[in-house]
Amino acid sequence: MNVITRIPTGIPGLDELIEGGFPKKRSFLVSGATGAGKTIFSMQYLYQGAYLYGEPGIYVTLDERPDLIREDMLKFGWNIKRLEDEKKVVILDATVTRLGLDSGEQATYNETSFDHKKLLLEIIRQVKETNAKRIVIDSIATLGVYFKDPDQVREAILEMIYIFSKLGLTAVLVSELDQNTNKYSKYGVEEYVADGVFVLKYLDTGIQGINRTLLIRKMRATKHSSEIHPLEITDTGVTVKNIDDYNL
Repeated sequence: MNVITRIPTGIPGLDELIEGGFPKKRSFLVSGATGAGKTIFSMQYLYQGAYLYGEPGIYVTLDERPDLIREDMLKFGWNIKRLEDEKKVVILDATVTRLGLDSGEQATYNETSFDHKKLLLEIIRQVKETNAKRIVIDSIATLGVYFKDPDQVREAILEMIYIFSKLGLTAVLVSELDQNTNKYSKYGVEEYVADGVFVLKYLDTGIQGINRTLLIRKMRATKHSSEIHPLEITDTGVTVKNIDDYNL
């Protein structure tokens, strides 16, 4: 009998909803609109993986400058720079291709034109150097900037997920969505190839204290909650709550 190995997410309240954590070496989609908490969610997964569970991680940023990410995460007490110095976390800056500038970062993908295969080669190099076990891509929606054909985007996402699994990485793929859309991903393929889908929303629930929610739309090989759960952003990161915790 094959037993699925799971890793803790580092997000309070989440693991008990998904049988103890993410199935190892699989990929998970975290999608939502601006302000829903996607970047905090994904960095918390990476940071706590390295800090609490001894699993080095790689954060590939396609949108936000690494220095701003480090600065923003300090408000939760996460000293990303310290873990970088200890070779436990790598922030791989892939924003410079679009900007055409030298970021000054140690880990960069700075080709003059975007090639996802070369980006994957740089990821493979970083995995070998750090023995990384976790990876975040933030965000895969940005891939559309570099490809003319949506089919090319889908092919790149499929290839990434395949390579990550072969490298032994447990991946979180972040996708930006419009607030009022009924879709779960930007390109309509991510939710099918990912092993799990987490939908984060920022909305007016009409309930005091609840303005962000999390829905586990899909989890392969996992019994999971199908309820909508309040998501709180606290001084220590994001926490998934139960609606019964509120006095309604």
